[in-house]
Amino acid sequence: MIRKNLALLLMLGALAIALAACGGNKENSGSSEPSGSQPAASEEIVIKASNWEFDKPEYIVPKDTPVKITLELDGGHGIKVKGTDINLGPGNTSTVVTLKEGTYEFKCSIICGKGHNDMVSKLVVK
Repeated sequence: MIRKNLALLLMLGALAIALAACGGNKENSGSSEPSGSQPAASEEIVIKASNWEFDKPEYIVPKDTPVKITLELDGGHGIKVKGTDINLGPGNTSTVVTLKEGTYEFKCSIICGKGHNDMVSKLVVK
C-alpha cells in the first residue's frame, strides 16, 4: 500500500513539473505573445521570403510599439530573429511583438537550398 501511494505521489509530482515546464510567460527585449492573447498591433510589416532572399535588407520598426510581423512565403522558408523569441515559418506566419530599440539580425531558419546562407536581413527598431 505504501509503495502504491509513493508511486502515485511521484507520478503526480512528475506530471506537475512537466505541466509547469510547458507553460510560462517569456519576457525579453523582443517578446511575442501567444496567438490567442496578442495585443492589437498599431503597425504591420510584411517580410517576403522567396528563393534565397528577403525583399528588403532591413525593416524599420518603431520601438516600444506593438507591431504585427507577417512572413509571406514563396517556398519553404522561415525566420528566427536573434535576441527575440520571434520564430515564423510554415504554419505560423505572423506574430505581434513589442521590441526595444536596437538592431536585430535574422536569417532563414529552414534550409532551403544553395542560397540559404545568403538569406539574412535586419529589424531596425528606433
